[in-house]
Amino acid sequence: MVEVLAAAAASAITVGAMATGSSIRRSNEGREALVRLTVSLESISNKLEQLHVDIRSDRKEVFGRITTLETRVARLEVQNASESYHG
Repeated sequence: MVEVLAAAAASAITVGAMATGSSIRRSNEGREALVRLTVSLESISNKLEQLHVDIRSDRKEVFGRITTLETRVARLEVQNASESYHG
């Protein structure tokens, strides 16, 4: 009878230890997954920030060129209107 109780107690302890080990392993895996996701999210955030800076720079350059072209067109329109008036 004592052997049966000892075997049952040993089984209970083994099952408890296995459950605890499994729980710890899942917790570690979850923590590692969270770290990987956090690092990935930070990387994406950095890339989006760089893209935003690049787009802002390109937009500034494009609008600068458009402004220059508008000025040239306005000068040509004035010149053309002046020639039409005198000519």
